[in-house]
Amino acid sequence: MAIDLTEKAASRVRDHLARHAGAVGLRLGVRKTGCSGWAYTVDFADGVGADDVLLESKGVKIVVASDSLPMLDGLRVDYVREGLNEKFSFENPNATGECGCGESFSVQ
Repeated sequence: MAIDLTEKAASRVRDHLARHAGAVGLRLGVRKTGCSGWAYTVDFADGVGADDVLLESKGVKIVVASDSLPMLDGLRVDYVREGLNEKFSFENPNATGECGCGESFSVQ
């Protein structure tokens, strides 16, 4: 099981973690929503629960709920700037489709 952060994404996460006291890492997950079925969730991980899996990429700890991991295994997370907008972008080998706006994805 693996999730890879690009160096830009890892740097951005480290900057945010340094300003969030008590965070142990980045929490990635999915939630049911959108026209394609699933959307990514990104938050601070304030701890690692019994049902969580702890991964690491580029020195950043990544916490994923075990039930989300099959949909996120192999995920590559980048941090991109487009004009005045900036966001995390996701390349997911498990996604079989995305909605037109790119906010949600589907899996088989």
